[in-house]
Amino acid sequence: MARDTDNPADPFKKALADATKVMADDPELTVNYSVDPSGVSGDIMRLPQVSRRLTRDEVLLARGTADALALYRRYHDPATHTRYAPPGAIARDLYEAMETARCEAMGARDMPGTAGNIDAKIGHEAARRGYGQITQASEAPLPVAAGYMIRHLATGRDLPKDARHVMELWRGFIEDQAGGTLESLQDKLADQTAFARFARQIITDLGYGDQLGDDPDQLDDDQQDEAEPGSDEDEQPDSNGDDQQDQDEAEASPEQSQDDTQDQSQAQVSMDELADQEMGEEAEMPDGEAPLEPPPPPAASEADPLYKVYDGSHDEEIPAEDLADPAELERLRAYLDQQLDPLKGAVSRLANKLQRRLQAQQNRSWEFDLEEGILDAGRLARVVANPTTPLSFKVEKDTEFRDTVVTLLLDNSGSMRGRPISIAAICADVLARTLERCSVKVEILGFTTRAWKGGLAREKWLAEGREQQPGRLNDLRHIIYKRADAPWRRVRDNLGLMMKEGLLKENIDGEALEWAHRRMVGRPEARKILMVISDGAPVDDSTLSVNPANYLEKHLRDVIAMVERRRQVELLAIGIGHDVTRYYNRAVTITDVEQLAGAMTEQLAALFDSDPRARARVMGMRRIS
Repeated sequence: MARDTDNPADPFKKALADATKVMADDPELTVNYSVDPSGVSGDIMRLPQVSRRLTRDEVLLARGTADALALYRRYHDPATHTRYAPPGAIARDLYEAMETARCEAMGARDMPGTAGNIDAKIGHEAARRGYGQITQASEAPLPVAAGYMIRHLATGRDLPKDARHVMELWRGFIEDQAGGTLESLQDKLADQTAFARFARQIITDLGYGDQLGDDPDQLDDDQQDEAEPGSDEDEQPDSNGDDQQDQDEAEASPEQSQDDTQDQSQAQVSMDELADQEMGEEAEMPDGEAPLEPPPPPAASEADPLYKVYDGSHDEEIPAEDLADPAELERLRAYLDQQLDPLKGAVSRLANKLQRRLQAQQNRSWEFDLEEGILDAGRLARVVANPTTPLSFKVEKDTEFRDTVVTLLLDNSGSMRGRPISIAAICADVLARTLERCSVKVEILGFTTRAWKGGLAREKWLAEGREQQPGRLNDLRHIIYKRADAPWRRVRDNLGLMMKEGLLKENIDGEALEWAHRRMVGRPEARKILMVISDGAPVDDSTLSVNPANYLEKHLRDVIAMVERRRQVELLAIGIGHDVTRYYNRAVTITDVEQLAGAMTEQLAALFDSDPRARARVMGMRRIS
């Protein structure tokens, strides 16, 4: 009986955890295996789950991930990294990708056995992200390609096929711009400070030097220069002694007081002059001084600093209850319930199925083979067969979906009018109730525009001379139907707003996704899941008519890449009659809106499923026909 209850993967997982601690040179490190994204939080490392079957792909991915994270922990100094890290988004991505490649290359040099394991990890990630299908360099992330190239040059190893494809797309550009700097790569690998300066030079060579911020080395030199005069004066003693010095200071006090008064008067005059200048009056600046330049405005998008918004002053983020009075919301909700009454039974059955699956996990989630806890009766047979075998204990684990927030981001564009928006509303409503019963917080958001074919922003653009390629020309409307902390019963009527005539207009998905991601990142929950429901690509006629045809679509891709790269939020999408799998790594497309309830339920259930194979079956890129 003992053999039937033992998990054959446990010896492998224990051996890998012990090897990882040694490789990271950190005996206090705790290694867990989880369906959550891999990474390190404090002294806890998360590795990909390994099933009882111990498939070759699972083993290689777990080894490669463990080696990569352990090497980063061993060779990486966070203080040095932070000191030289650039503030700009693209520059920081380049900087971090190259530092990761440096740590892996150092590991391959000192521990050659790690190189093959990390190759397997890189190949898995590149295949999952579809790098092998990319045909143009503009579609491939430059930071990823730069990291691949640093690792290739540092180790001399060939990359896996899909990763090599991405590197080759950018290789000519990188060598043309930074070839001279790359020649000194080998000399910089062992010294993180020297490599950080090297990476900043590469970023400058590639054209992103404006995102580097101040040079930390130059700041240190300036501070040292400022400190030197004071230090020299302090070190020179007064020839007349301390008493004479005190007497001199006392005698000079009236004069110093007079000087202080004059300085204060001059400061007040300067402030008055500045105030006069702000009011439109002319004021002359003292010789040798220049007026302060205002700081540059923040970029319109973290994902793409080149994305432009012509005028965002008319955009709005608004609660649903502010767009209609309570009586109208109640009437619209009644209309929604009446319209979807035949469908509610099917959706509720799916929601109950989801709830049963989550509660089943809550009741049967245990950690085994521990040194303390509850005695594991299922493993007593081992002790009977071999009395030298120690007793085995178990403890109940925290439920994976506990301390979790889910955001549903609904496309409120005109093409969703009718049955699609009705079913999206009722599904969001039922899922919010279901997850709330399981202690999972849910936020429901919607996105559209305030006008068709451009609003006040476009009118301003017309009045100011029609600038070429002005960027986004419509006014956004981001709607909060339910906040994560709001109980469902208090906001139930808000979802009826989607039935309001004239609400649904155009859709600018990239900025909506960035808005939803920004809201989630600020949440305190440990796990964050974002589900996007849309029926098409981003469309805004006013913007696309005066910008490149792929302007909004490119921005959406950039935002998705940023979200997936940062790994703070788990992102998935459902496309209604539109193939969103070309945008999102984890997505499903349905051809009939009637399938939306099942698709939403299965996607969420898969995220909470403890079996990685079950998750893979549902979360893979596929189409429901």
